[in-house]
Amino acid sequence: MKVLVVGSGGREHALVWKIKASPLVKKVYCAPGNGGISKIAECVDIKDSDIEGLLKFAHEKKIDLTVVGPEVPLTLGIVDLFESEGLKIFGPSKKSARLEASKVFAKEFMYKYGIPTAPFKTFQDSHSAKQFFKTASFPIVIKADGLAAGKGVVIAQNKMEADKAIDQIMNEKIFKDAGNKVVIEDCLLGEEVSILAMSDGENYVVLDSSQDHKRIFDDDLGPNTGGMGAYSPAPIATIKLMDEVEKKVIEPTIVGMKKEGSLFKGILYAGIMVTSSGPKVLEFNVRFGDPETQAILPRLKNDIVELMNAACEGQLNDMELIWEKKSCVCVVMTSGGYPGTYETGKEITGLEECEKEKDCVVFHAGTKKENEKIVTSGGRVLGVTSLGRDIESAITSAYNMVDKIHFDRCFFRRDIGAKAIKKSSLIA
Repeated sequence: MKVLVVGSGGREHALVWKIKASPLVKKVYCAPGNGGISKIAECVDIKDSDIEGLLKFAHEKKIDLTVVGPEVPLTLGIVDLFESEGLKIFGPSKKSARLEASKVFAKEFMYKYGIPTAPFKTFQDSHSAKQFFKTASFPIVIKADGLAAGKGVVIAQNKMEADKAIDQIMNEKIFKDAGNKVVIEDCLLGEEVSILAMSDGENYVVLDSSQDHKRIFDDDLGPNTGGMGAYSPAPIATIKLMDEVEKKVIEPTIVGMKKEGSLFKGILYAGIMVTSSGPKVLEFNVRFGDPETQAILPRLKNDIVELMNAACEGQLNDMELIWEKKSCVCVVMTSGGYPGTYETGKEITGLEECEKEKDCVVFHAGTKKENEKIVTSGGRVLGVTSLGRDIESAITSAYNMVDKIHFDRCFFRRDIGAKAIKKSSLIA
Protein backbone atom coordinates (compact mmCIF):
# COMPACT_ATOMS: atom_id res chain seq x y z
CA MET A 1 0.00 0.00 0.00
CA LYS A 2 0.90 3.63 -0.52
CA VAL A 3 -0.19 5.84 2.38
CA LEU A 4 -0.43 9.63 2.54
CA VAL A 5 -0.42 11.28 5.98
CA VAL A 6 -1.67 14.87 6.06
CA GLY A 7 -0.09 17.27 8.57
CA SER A 8 3.23 18.50 9.93
CA GLY A 9 3.27 18.09 13.72
CA GLY A 10 4.31 15.62 16.39
CA ARG A 11 1.04 13.74 16.01
CA GLU A 12 1.75 13.23 12.32
CA HIS A 13 5.30 12.06 13.02
CA ALA A 14 3.87 9.48 15.43
CA LEU A 15 1.31 8.39 12.84
CA VAL A 16 3.93 8.07 10.09
CA TRP A 17 6.17 6.12 12.48
CA LYS A 18 3.38 3.69 13.37
CA ILE A 19 2.06 3.38 9.80
CA LYS A 20 5.54 2.70 8.43
CA ALA A 21 5.82 -0.29 10.79
CA SER A 22 2.86 -1.98 9.08
CA PRO A 23 3.74 -4.92 6.78
CA LEU A 24 0.88 -3.76 4.56
CA VAL A 25 2.71 -0.53 3.67
CA LYS A 26 5.39 -0.10 1.01
CA LYS A 27 5.57 3.71 0.80
CA VAL A 28 4.60 6.59 3.10
CA TYR A 29 4.21 10.21 2.03
CA CYS A 30 3.56 13.13 4.36
CA ALA A 31 2.24 16.55 3.36
CA PRO A 32 3.86 18.82 4.33
CA GLY A 33 5.75 16.87 7.04
CA ASN A 34 8.70 18.16 9.06
CA GLY A 35 12.42 17.60 9.67
CA GLY A 36 11.95 14.38 11.62
CA ILE A 37 9.32 12.90 9.33
CA SER A 38 11.64 13.47 6.34
CA LYS A 39 13.95 10.77 7.74
CA ILE A 40 11.32 8.02 7.54
CA ALA A 41 8.89 9.18 4.82
CA GLU A 42 8.84 11.28 1.67
CA CYS A 43 7.68 14.80 2.52
CA VAL A 44 5.57 16.66 -0.02
CA ASP A 45 5.36 20.45 -0.16
CA ILE A 46 1.57 20.75 0.01
CA LYS A 47 -0.15 22.60 2.86
CA ASP A 48 -2.63 20.55 4.88
CA SER A 49 -5.32 23.14 4.08
CA ASP A 50 -4.83 22.71 0.29
CA ILE A 51 -7.30 19.88 -0.05
CA GLU A 52 -7.51 20.20 -3.86
CA GLY A 53 -3.74 19.95 -4.10
CA LEU A 54 -3.75 16.92 -1.82
CA LEU A 55 -6.44 15.29 -3.96
CA LYS A 56 -4.40 15.84 -7.12
CA PHE A 57 -1.32 14.33 -5.46
CA ALA A 58 -3.29 11.32 -4.21
CA HIS A 59 -4.52 10.64 -7.74
CA GLU A 60 -1.07 11.10 -9.29
CA LYS A 61 0.65 8.75 -6.84
CA LYS A 62 -2.24 6.27 -6.70
CA ILE A 63 -2.49 6.56 -2.92
CA ASP A 64 -4.32 3.62 -1.33
CA LEU A 65 -5.08 5.29 2.02
CA THR A 66 -4.97 8.89 3.20
CA VAL A 67 -4.77 9.60 6.95
CA VAL A 68 -5.68 13.10 8.12
CA GLY A 69 -3.86 14.39 11.21
CA PRO A 70 -5.04 17.97 11.94
CA GLU A 71 -8.54 19.36 12.27
CA VAL A 72 -8.42 22.09 9.61
CA PRO A 73 -8.56 19.88 6.48
CA LEU A 74 -11.31 17.81 8.12
CA THR A 75 -13.45 20.89 8.71
CA LEU A 76 -12.77 21.98 5.11
CA GLY A 77 -14.28 18.71 3.87
CA ILE A 78 -11.24 16.75 2.70
CA VAL A 79 -12.95 13.44 3.50
CA ASP A 80 -16.04 14.32 1.47
CA LEU A 81 -13.84 15.42 -1.46
CA PHE A 82 -11.65 12.31 -1.47
CA GLU A 83 -14.58 9.92 -1.08
CA SER A 84 -16.43 11.63 -3.94
CA GLU A 85 -13.41 10.75 -6.10
CA GLY A 86 -13.38 7.13 -4.94
CA LEU A 87 -10.31 7.48 -2.68
CA LYS A 88 -10.04 5.78 0.70
CA ILE A 89 -9.46 8.27 3.52
CA PHE A 90 -9.45 7.90 7.30
CA GLY A 91 -11.34 10.67 9.09
CA PRO A 92 -14.82 12.13 9.62
CA SER A 93 -16.89 14.05 7.08
CA LYS A 94 -17.22 17.82 7.17
CA LYS A 95 -20.65 17.44 8.76
CA SER A 96 -19.30 15.15 11.47
CA ALA A 97 -16.31 17.44 12.05
CA ARG A 98 -18.70 20.06 13.44
CA LEU A 99 -18.25 18.31 16.78
CA GLU A 100 -14.87 20.07 16.90
CA ALA A 101 -15.39 22.94 14.47
CA SER A 102 -18.24 24.44 16.50
CA LYS A 103 -18.38 24.47 20.29
CA VAL A 104 -22.00 25.64 20.00
CA PHE A 105 -22.95 22.64 17.85
CA ALA A 106 -21.10 20.24 20.18
CA LYS A 107 -22.78 21.57 23.34
CA GLU A 108 -26.25 21.53 21.76
CA PHE A 109 -25.60 18.00 20.46
CA MET A 110 -24.59 16.83 23.95
CA TYR A 111 -27.67 18.42 25.47
CA LYS A 112 -29.93 16.79 22.85
CA TYR A 113 -28.51 13.29 23.40
CA GLY A 114 -28.08 13.45 27.18
CA ILE A 115 -24.28 13.36 27.16
CA PRO A 116 -22.93 14.70 30.48
CA THR A 117 -21.30 18.13 30.21
CA ALA A 118 -21.24 21.44 32.05
CA PRO A 119 -24.38 23.64 32.02
CA PHE A 120 -23.94 26.32 29.33
CA LYS A 121 -25.31 29.28 27.41
CA THR A 122 -24.41 30.53 23.94
CA PHE A 123 -24.10 34.14 22.79
CA GLN A 124 -23.78 35.84 19.41
CA ASP A 125 -22.96 39.36 20.61
CA SER A 126 -20.67 40.77 23.28
CA HIS A 127 -23.33 42.93 24.95
CA SER A 128 -25.55 39.97 25.81
CA ALA A 129 -22.59 38.00 27.11
CA LYS A 130 -21.51 40.86 29.37
CA GLN A 131 -25.04 41.28 30.67
CA PHE A 132 -25.02 37.60 31.63
CA PHE A 133 -21.85 38.10 33.68
CA LYS A 134 -23.68 40.53 35.99
CA THR A 135 -25.55 37.64 37.62
CA ALA A 136 -23.17 34.75 36.86
CA SER A 137 -21.20 32.77 39.43
CA PHE A 138 -17.43 32.73 39.03
CA PRO A 139 -15.08 31.19 37.98
CA ILE A 140 -16.65 30.69 34.58
CA VAL A 141 -15.41 29.22 31.29
CA ILE A 142 -15.57 31.19 28.03
CA LYS A 143 -14.99 29.38 24.73
CA ALA A 144 -14.71 30.74 21.21
CA ASP A 145 -17.14 28.79 19.02
CA GLY A 146 -14.73 27.91 16.21
CA LEU A 147 -11.24 26.50 15.84
CA ALA A 148 -8.54 28.37 17.78
CA ALA A 149 -5.59 25.95 17.81
CA GLY A 150 -6.41 24.81 21.34
CA LYS A 151 -6.14 28.34 22.73
CA GLY A 152 -9.72 29.61 22.49
CA VAL A 153 -10.67 28.84 26.11
CA VAL A 154 -10.52 31.32 29.00
CA ILE A 155 -11.27 30.56 32.64
CA ALA A 156 -12.39 33.90 34.09
CA GLN A 157 -12.13 34.32 37.85
CA ASN A 158 -14.28 37.47 37.98
CA LYS A 159 -16.42 39.81 35.86
CA MET A 160 -13.45 41.98 34.87
CA GLU A 161 -11.58 39.01 33.43
CA ALA A 162 -14.74 37.75 31.72
CA ASP A 163 -15.46 41.12 30.09
CA LYS A 164 -11.86 41.31 28.87
CA ALA A 165 -12.09 37.83 27.37
CA ILE A 166 -15.30 38.69 25.54
CA ASP A 167 -13.76 41.88 24.16
CA GLN A 168 -10.73 39.98 22.89
CA ILE A 169 -12.72 37.09 21.40
CA MET A 170 -15.81 38.84 20.01
CA ASN A 171 -14.75 42.46 19.44
CA GLU A 172 -11.00 42.38 18.81
CA LYS A 173 -11.36 39.03 16.98
CA ILE A 174 -8.08 37.57 18.23
CA PHE A 175 -9.32 34.20 16.93
CA LYS A 176 -10.90 35.77 13.83
CA ASP A 177 -14.29 34.30 12.84
CA ALA A 178 -13.94 31.58 15.50
CA GLY A 179 -15.12 34.28 17.92
CA ASN A 180 -18.38 35.18 16.15
CA LYS A 181 -20.15 33.12 18.80
CA VAL A 182 -19.12 32.02 22.29
CA VAL A 183 -20.09 29.29 24.70
CA ILE A 184 -20.14 30.26 28.37
CA GLU A 185 -20.30 27.36 30.79
CA ASP A 186 -19.85 26.42 34.42
CA CYS A 187 -16.29 25.70 35.49
CA LEU A 188 -15.97 22.01 36.27
CA LEU A 189 -13.68 20.85 39.07
CA GLY A 190 -11.73 17.61 38.90
CA GLU A 191 -8.97 15.96 36.88
CA GLU A 192 -8.85 15.78 33.10
CA VAL A 193 -8.35 12.65 31.03
CA SER A 194 -8.40 12.05 27.27
CA ILE A 195 -10.44 9.12 25.94
CA LEU A 196 -10.26 8.35 22.21
CA ALA A 197 -12.30 5.92 20.17
CA MET A 198 -12.00 4.73 16.57
CA SER A 199 -15.31 4.37 14.76
CA ASP A 200 -16.52 3.03 11.42
CA GLY A 201 -19.86 4.85 11.76
CA GLU A 202 -21.65 1.95 13.41
CA ASN A 203 -19.04 0.15 15.51
CA TYR A 204 -16.16 1.47 17.57
CA VAL A 205 -13.16 0.47 19.65
CA VAL A 206 -12.01 2.55 22.62
CA LEU A 207 -8.30 3.34 22.84
CA ASP A 208 -6.40 3.25 26.12
CA SER A 209 -6.45 6.43 28.21
CA SER A 210 -3.99 9.32 28.29
CA GLN A 211 -3.61 12.63 30.07
CA ASP A 212 -2.49 15.89 28.46
CA HIS A 213 -0.82 18.86 30.19
CA LYS A 214 -2.21 22.00 28.60
CA ARG A 215 -0.69 24.78 30.71
CA ILE A 216 2.76 26.11 29.90
CA PHE A 217 4.24 25.93 33.42
CA ASP A 218 4.66 23.23 36.07
CA ASP A 219 1.72 22.64 38.44
CA ASP A 220 -0.68 23.59 35.61
CA LEU A 221 0.07 27.30 35.82
CA GLY A 222 0.19 29.90 33.07
CA PRO A 223 -1.67 30.17 29.75
CA ASN A 224 -3.04 27.28 27.74
CA THR A 225 -0.93 25.73 24.99
CA GLY A 226 -1.44 23.06 22.36
CA GLY A 227 -0.10 20.59 24.95
CA MET A 228 3.15 20.37 26.91
CA GLY A 229 3.26 16.61 27.36
CA ALA A 230 1.20 13.49 27.94
CA TYR A 231 1.31 10.01 29.40
CA SER A 232 -0.57 6.77 28.91
CA PRO A 233 -2.32 5.05 30.53
CA ALA A 234 -3.82 7.50 33.03
CA PRO A 235 -4.35 5.89 36.47
CA ILE A 236 -7.46 8.02 36.98
CA ALA A 237 -9.08 6.14 34.08
CA THR A 238 -10.07 3.06 36.03
CA ILE A 239 -11.97 0.20 34.39
CA LYS A 240 -15.15 1.57 35.98
CA LEU A 241 -14.53 5.07 34.60
CA MET A 242 -13.70 3.78 31.11
CA ASP A 243 -16.93 1.76 31.09
CA GLU A 244 -18.90 4.81 32.21
CA VAL A 245 -17.34 7.05 29.54
CA GLU A 246 -18.05 4.44 26.87
CA LYS A 247 -21.68 4.07 27.96
CA LYS A 248 -22.47 7.74 28.60
CA VAL A 249 -20.24 9.50 26.06
CA ILE A 250 -18.75 7.40 23.25
CA GLU A 251 -21.74 5.20 22.39
CA PRO A 252 -24.41 7.96 22.49
CA THR A 253 -22.19 10.20 20.38
CA ILE A 254 -21.70 7.59 17.64
CA VAL A 255 -25.43 6.72 17.76
CA GLY A 256 -26.43 10.39 17.88
CA MET A 257 -24.33 11.32 14.86
CA LYS A 258 -25.98 8.51 12.91
CA LYS A 259 -29.41 9.87 13.89
CA GLU A 260 -28.26 13.30 12.71
CA GLY A 261 -27.63 11.77 9.28
CA SER A 262 -23.85 11.84 9.58
CA LEU A 263 -22.08 8.54 10.26
CA PHE A 264 -18.99 9.31 12.33
CA LYS A 265 -15.93 7.58 10.85
CA GLY A 266 -12.45 8.17 12.22
CA ILE A 267 -11.23 9.22 15.65
CA LEU A 268 -13.58 10.64 18.27
CA TYR A 269 -11.61 12.39 21.02
CA ALA A 270 -13.46 13.11 24.25
CA GLY A 271 -11.76 15.49 26.65
CA ILE A 272 -13.22 14.37 29.99
CA MET A 273 -13.29 16.09 33.39
CA VAL A 274 -13.60 13.50 36.15
CA THR A 275 -15.78 15.31 38.69
CA SER A 276 -17.23 14.25 42.05
CA SER A 277 -20.51 13.55 40.22
CA GLY A 278 -18.92 11.52 37.43
CA PRO A 279 -17.22 12.12 34.06
CA LYS A 280 -18.32 15.14 32.02
CA VAL A 281 -17.26 16.17 28.51
CA LEU A 282 -15.12 19.30 28.29
CA GLU A 283 -14.72 19.13 24.51
CA PHE A 284 -14.86 16.89 21.48
CA ASN A 285 -12.14 16.64 18.87
CA VAL A 286 -12.49 14.67 15.67
CA ARG A 287 -8.90 13.46 15.25
CA PHE A 288 -5.98 12.08 17.19
CA GLY A 289 -4.83 14.38 19.99
CA ASP A 290 -1.44 16.05 20.13
CA PRO A 291 0.57 15.13 22.25
CA GLU A 292 -1.68 12.26 23.40
CA THR A 293 -1.00 10.34 20.17
CA GLN A 294 2.72 10.34 20.88
CA ALA A 295 2.05 8.64 24.24
CA ILE A 296 -0.64 6.23 23.00
CA LEU A 297 0.70 4.80 19.74
CA PRO A 298 3.96 3.36 21.17
CA ARG A 299 1.76 1.22 23.45
CA LEU A 300 -0.55 -0.03 20.68
CA LYS A 301 0.45 -3.50 19.48
CA ASN A 302 -2.08 -3.69 16.64
CA ASP A 303 -1.27 -2.87 13.03
CA ILE A 304 -2.76 0.63 12.82
CA VAL A 305 -3.24 0.42 9.05
CA GLU A 306 -5.32 -2.72 9.47
CA LEU A 307 -7.47 -0.83 12.00
CA MET A 308 -7.84 2.21 9.76
CA ASN A 309 -8.82 0.07 6.78
CA ALA A 310 -11.45 -1.64 8.91
CA ALA A 311 -12.83 1.74 10.02
CA CYS A 312 -13.05 2.95 6.43
CA GLU A 313 -14.78 -0.25 5.35
CA GLY A 314 -17.25 -0.56 8.24
CA GLN A 315 -15.60 -3.65 9.74
CA LEU A 316 -14.37 -2.55 13.16
CA ASN A 317 -16.71 -5.00 14.88
CA ASP A 318 -14.13 -7.72 14.17
CA MET A 319 -11.27 -5.80 15.80
CA GLU A 320 -9.84 -6.04 19.31
CA LEU A 321 -7.12 -3.71 20.56
CA ILE A 322 -3.97 -5.12 22.18
CA TRP A 323 -1.88 -2.91 24.46
CA GLU A 324 1.68 -2.95 25.70
CA LYS A 325 1.57 -3.17 29.49
CA LYS A 326 4.32 -0.57 29.81
CA SER A 327 3.68 3.12 30.52
CA CYS A 328 4.59 5.82 28.01
CA VAL A 329 5.53 9.46 28.65
CA CYS A 330 5.94 12.26 26.12
CA VAL A 331 7.65 15.53 27.16
CA VAL A 332 7.20 18.44 24.77
CA MET A 333 10.15 20.77 24.22
CA THR A 334 9.16 24.24 23.01
CA SER A 335 10.75 27.39 21.66
CA GLY A 336 11.40 30.01 24.33
CA GLY A 337 8.46 32.41 24.55
CA TYR A 338 5.82 29.92 23.40
CA PRO A 339 2.78 30.15 23.46
CA GLY A 340 3.56 33.83 22.84
CA THR A 341 6.19 35.23 20.48
CA TYR A 342 9.16 32.99 19.80
CA GLU A 343 12.14 32.75 17.46
CA THR A 344 12.82 29.96 14.97
CA GLY A 345 15.83 28.70 13.06
CA LYS A 346 17.67 27.44 16.15
CA GLU A 347 19.89 24.40 15.54
CA ILE A 348 18.91 21.31 17.53
CA THR A 349 21.68 19.05 18.83
CA GLY A 350 21.67 15.72 20.67
CA LEU A 351 19.07 13.98 18.52
CA GLU A 352 21.49 11.34 17.20
CA GLU A 353 22.39 10.29 20.74
CA CYS A 354 18.72 9.85 21.64
CA GLU A 355 18.09 7.68 18.57
CA LYS A 356 20.37 5.01 20.09
CA GLU A 357 18.18 4.61 23.19
CA LYS A 358 15.91 1.56 23.47
CA ASP A 359 12.14 2.12 23.87
CA CYS A 360 12.64 5.81 23.15
CA VAL A 361 11.71 7.98 20.17
CA VAL A 362 11.81 11.73 19.54
CA PHE A 363 8.77 12.86 17.57
CA HIS A 364 9.37 16.10 15.68
CA ALA A 365 6.76 18.87 15.53
CA GLY A 366 8.12 22.35 14.76
CA THR A 367 11.31 21.35 12.95
CA LYS A 368 12.76 21.48 9.45
CA LYS A 369 15.91 20.33 7.71
CA GLU A 370 18.18 23.20 6.71
CA ASN A 371 21.73 22.83 5.33
CA GLU A 372 21.84 19.22 6.56
CA LYS A 373 20.93 20.35 10.08
CA ILE A 374 17.64 20.10 12.01
CA VAL A 375 16.44 23.53 13.17
CA THR A 376 13.37 24.82 14.99
CA SER A 377 10.43 26.06 12.91
CA GLY A 378 7.56 26.32 15.39
CA GLY A 379 6.43 26.76 18.97
CA ARG A 380 6.18 23.12 19.99
CA VAL A 381 9.40 21.64 18.64
CA LEU A 382 9.84 18.04 19.86
CA GLY A 383 7.93 15.33 21.71
CA VAL A 384 10.53 13.30 23.62
CA THR A 385 8.87 9.94 24.26
CA SER A 386 9.81 6.87 26.31
CA LEU A 387 8.29 3.56 27.35
CA GLY A 388 8.96 2.20 30.83
CA ARG A 389 7.90 -0.76 32.96
CA ASP A 390 5.90 1.75 35.06
CA ILE A 391 5.18 5.47 35.02
CA GLU A 392 8.20 6.34 37.17
CA SER A 393 10.69 4.61 34.89
CA ALA A 394 9.05 6.09 31.77
CA ILE A 395 9.34 9.59 33.27
CA THR A 396 12.98 9.06 34.20
CA SER A 397 13.84 7.76 30.73
CA ALA A 398 12.04 10.60 28.95
CA TYR A 399 13.75 13.31 30.98
CA ASN A 400 17.14 11.62 30.56
CA MET A 401 16.63 12.05 26.82
CA VAL A 402 15.40 15.62 27.19
CA ASP A 403 18.61 16.50 28.98
CA LYS A 404 20.62 15.30 25.96
CA ILE A 405 18.82 17.63 23.54
CA HIS A 406 19.72 21.29 23.20
CA PHE A 407 18.63 24.36 21.24
CA ASP A 408 18.76 28.03 22.13
CA ARG A 409 16.10 29.07 24.68
CA CYS A 410 14.45 25.62 24.71
CA PHE A 411 11.74 25.21 27.36
CA PHE A 412 9.84 22.27 28.82
CA ARG A 413 7.85 21.33 31.90
CA ARG A 414 9.55 19.25 34.57
CA ASP A 415 6.41 17.63 35.98
CA ILE A 416 4.94 15.61 33.12
CA GLY A 417 3.52 12.44 34.66
CA ALA A 418 3.66 13.66 38.27
CA LYS A 419 -0.13 13.38 38.58
CA ALA A 420 0.06 9.74 37.52
CA ILE A 421 2.55 8.93 40.29
CA LYS A 422 0.38 10.65 42.85
CA LYS A 423 -2.79 8.94 41.61
CA SER A 424 -1.09 5.53 41.48
CA SER A 425 0.03 5.86 45.10
CA LEU A 426 -3.49 6.80 46.16
CA ILE A 427 -4.99 3.83 44.31
CA ALA A 428 -2.37 1.50 45.80
